[in-house]
Amino acid sequence: MSPGRRLTVALVGLIALVVVGWFVKDTASNPEAPPASTAPSASRLAEVPGGKSGLDVQALSKLPAEAAKTWKLIESKGPFPYPRNDGVTFQNREKRLPAKESGYYKEYTVPTPGSPDRGARRIVTGSEEEVFYTGDHYSTFVVVDVTK
Repeated sequence: MSPGRRLTVALVGLIALVVVGWFVKDTASNPEAPPASTAPSASRLAEVPGGKSGLDVQALSKLPAEAAKTWKLIESKGPFPYPRNDGVTFQNREKRLPAKESGYYKEYTVPTPGSPDRGARRIVTGSEEEVFYTGDHYSTFVVVDVTK
């Protein structure tokens, strides 16, 4: 085998290894379905207000500790750290939450330690007792199960 042919075979083999490795990594890190033990049942989703929205459901205890503190303030109706911004109408302009009439949603700041401003974290509540959390300033939301 000539040196040029050996180099070509080696390069093709290397490319094949990279492609195979890419697919193996992709399927290992993104399984098609979560294990049955961690997937919430349909009946459990129905019990959580907002659970049928199609958004993931997350236990309050799994969110940052500041989210639980903010939830306690919401339940006790304050006082809030940002009174001009907390408890105000959330407009849902990004349309990431289910469409509802104006005034349906209220938003509250979840403080971010070390942030010089309000940060990006919020809890948004709905008039039908839904609780949503965003850690990235409204780009993504999860439904919060406040009982856990």
